[in-house]
Amino acid sequence: MAYQIVAACTNCWACQPLCPSEAIYPAAPHFLIDAKRCTECDGAYSEPQCAAICPIEAAIVDSQGVAVNPPGSLTGIPPERMAAARAEIGAR
Repeated sequence: MAYQIVAACTNCWACQPLCPSEAIYPAAPHFLIDAKRCTECDGAYSEPQCAAICPIEAAIVDSQGVAVNPPGSLTGIPPERMAAARAEIGAR
């Protein structure tokens, strides 16, 4: 029961100060989460604070590798619609 920060992380420092269990720490090449300290904010918050503030979609995953802040979660645009829009712009 712990989240992971993956390579999509840009080291923006948004998540680190919000972690109630102080499980997030800077490392190369991106931030990491100490699995022994991560509580997934269970009992402290209704949603994980790291994922709630992270500006990069799919940068934080759960223990099964599923994005806690999946594509479309920030923009509200479904991934397939975003892909179609990018393809249309690229074709111009």
